[in-house]
Amino acid sequence: KARFHSVQDETFLGDAKDLEIKIEHDADAKTISITDTGVGMSKADLINNLGTVAKSGTTNFLEAMAEGADSNLIGQFGVGFYSAFLVADKVSVTSKCNEDATQHVWESTADASFTIVADPRGNTLGRGSRVTLHLKEDAHDYLSEDKLKEASKKYSQFIQFPIYVKVKKEVDVEAEEEDDDDDKEDDEEKDDVETKDDE
Repeated sequence: KARFHSVQDETFLGDAKDLEIKIEHDADAKTISITDTGVGMSKADLINNLGTVAKSGTTNFLEAMAEGADSNLIGQFGVGFYSAFLVADKVSVTSKCNEDATQHVWESTADASFTIVADPRGNTLGRGSRVTLHLKEDAHDYLSEDKLKEASKKYSQFIQFPIYVKVKKEVDVEAEEEDDDDDKEDDEEKDDVETKDDE
């Protein structure tokens, strides 16, 4: 959608010209976050598109089908968004669109209610959405980097945009070894001084 808008309006993408998806996990907070640089949503969009479980995308889809809509429209209504609650106790959606100067946070615990507030952190996304899953205890195996990479690869075969999985890498720093060598040289110099003093 963002790419479509950018064809009509060259200024639409602004500073965030790269259309991409980033996935990261926080083992301490037990969360997985998926961030994109798409069109984002305003406060009204968050209410209309996410709403409550009763106002799910499936309902909209079935209504559209009853009115004779093409079955290829599946996916446009966010069908399946609430499947997130199979693995999460709480879902937070932070979103910012070009039409709304304020970034908002939508939260729900799948109890048929939700909250929307202006993000106290301000505009951190620029444009796009960030979905944060607060994982249930039996879904903590998704906090593994290997599991995230595997799932991302398996379910993204038809996604045209790059998907990045944030990983942690340990790097051996050679500077410490050099420091050790310097200490040895200092010790040798001290030994030389002591030897000379003894003479």
